[in-house]
Order: sequence, then structure tokens, then C-alpha cells
Amino acid sequence: MRVGITGSTGFIGSALVSALRRRGDEVVRFVRPDSTVRDGSIVRWNPTTGDLDDGDLQSAGRFDAVVNLAGAGMADRRWSDARKKVIMDSRVHSTSLLVEALASARGTMHLVSASAIGVYGADVDQTCDESAPAGDDFLASVCLAWEETALTLEQHGAVVSLVRSGIVLDASGGALKKQLPLFRAGFGGVLGTGRQWQSVISLDDQVNAILWILDHPMAGAINLVSPTPVTNRQFTNALAQTLHRPAAVRVPAFALRLVLGDELVRTAVLASQRVVPAALLADGFSFSAPDLESILASALAPNR
Repeated sequence: MRVGITGSTGFIGSALVSALRRRGDEVVRFVRPDSTVRDGSIVRWNPTTGDLDDGDLQSAGRFDAVVNLAGAGMADRRWSDARKKVIMDSRVHSTSLLVEALASARGTMHLVSASAIGVYGADVDQTCDESAPAGDDFLASVCLAWEETALTLEQHGAVVSLVRSGIVLDASGGALKKQLPLFRAGFGGVLGTGRQWQSVISLDDQVNAILWILDHPMAGAINLVSPTPVTNRQFTNALAQTLHRPAAVRVPAFALRLVLGDELVRTAVLASQRVVPAALLADGFSFSAPDLESILASALAPNR
């Protein structure tokens, strides 16, 4: 299978590239013009300016599928109006440019396009699956615009899979990489009340789910989360126990707001999202780490 990937140097993208190559697939990376990535085929593009190298695209040939993971970090810094524009534009513009290129090239019949469970809003305390309605906050609006842009490729006969990711846990990147130094030093603790729900997934299951979707094309929304959401307090206690460290510190909501701002804290950092992967389970996907204990074991495995 020849698979194009945007965001291929990121946390999830890098792991996906490795997994695809291990099983013998050909990977074509979409990279910035100044990128130093030169391992294998590349397509140079710049979503900010709307430029894509047509020569690279023609040389890459027909894609069996494309995985779209491009987008600026959502919760890694305070949200100013300018930052919110970057978060939105980096997803919508890159997806629009990709869809336009694939539609013009003709032949790509499957687009796996990233989204997030933030589409359901920040206060999802009841268990929800892919049929749940969208929220009405900023992150929900980003996810909806992102998904709607990807879905335009359906007009050209392609299957579009919208993969709504939860919190991907692995020591190599993402939220857990940032948390580990504090927990290992004994300064870990619950965020806010600790009662908010978190929908987590191991990096291995995240990648394997995308591989499954590539092999078994599924149209529409697909939640990429484990079958067992946990509260922040449950997560904190489990991580502390796994590391054999105390977790007595509590980070109050007001302190988070002082550092990150109210909107980011309310809709992302302290969001409560109790989401389940109904579509994946119905399609026959089997999780290697279905619960928090096995997720942490996978995330902290010494060979990672």
C-alpha cells in the first residue's frame, strides 16, 4: 500500500510512519519546503501559503490512502486571538490544500483525516459515542470545520474516515511526556477537582487503529479512545502507583487559569469527556491496552 502522510514528523505521525514501513507499506511524507526529512518519497508543501509542489505529487504517483495529521498544537500555550487563528487555520487550510491536490490528481480513494473528541464539547459526563451531538465551544468549532473540509473529498468518490482522537499516552510524547518529570519527582497531582473524565488511548493502539482503518475503510466519525474512560483522579493515582511516587499535590483550577487563561483551561485542560469507541468495536478492532493499567504499562515500557 502506498500511503501519504501529513504531520509525519509529529508524535503520532512518526510512530505511524515506522509502523507502516515495518509491515512493508510505502510511505510518502508531505513536508515543508525547508524540511530536512529526506528518507523516502516526499511531497513538498506549505499550507500557510497554499503552495504544493505539483512535480513532487506527480512523482509520488497514486496513493492508496492518505492520512492527514497536520495541525498546530491545541493546548500547548495560552490562547490569544492570534493563537486561536493559528489553531483553526493550520487545520482547515492544510486539509483544504490536501483535498484540492488529491481531487485534482484523482485516484486516492481513502482519506483518513484527524479530528479530536473535543468535537463533543468540554462537559461530556455521560458516556457518548460517535452519534453524540457536537459541542459549541472553540475546540468543537475547530473540529467541525476540520471535518467538514475533509468531507468535501467525498464529492470525488473517496471514503473519508474522521478519526477523533482522545488523549494519546506514551512516554515519548504528548501530555504524558510533559507530566512524567513532575510525577517522578513526587510533585504529581490531580488537576482541579479530579472528577473530570479523560478518554485515553495508548500510542500503540492509536497507531494500530489507524492501520486497521486503512485496511478496513470506514466512512464517517471514528473515536480513537480506549473502551474505558477514567477520571483525572483515577489517572493520577494509577500513574503515581505505577511510578511508586506520591501524588499528594493538587493543582487548583484558578492556578491553571492564571497560567493558561480561562478558555483554554475550561475547554481543554479541565474538560470532562467520557467517550467510547463504538465504531471501532463494532468493526471488530481489538485493543491491546483496553484499560488504564495496560495503557500505562504500554506507555512506560522500558523498550520504548
